Amino acid sequence: SMKTTTIPPLRVSPELRKQAEAVLQQGETLSGFVIDAVTRSIEYRNARQAFIARGLASALRAKKTGKYVPADRVIGKLARKLAKAKQRVT
Repeated sequence: SMKTTTIPPLRVSPELRKQAEAVLQQGETLSGFVIDAVTRSIEYRNARQAFIARGLASALRAKKTGKYVPADRVIGKLARKLAKAKQRVT
């Protein structure tokens, strides 16, 4: 089994604590809420770093090869994806 550790205690204003407690779901604890928030923030930052790394690698490849995709083609492809997604929702 995995050992656990603690995250340093947080000092927050009474107002922030009140706001956090006000949005807790049924049966959710403040500790659970904080763990969820930290987990989501880590996932977001990892995804952002990976996105930036892919973008930088793509830019480097394009610079090396001289092969670029015109913006209008990219926007057109995104527009088609959006239209398909909207059709699935309705």
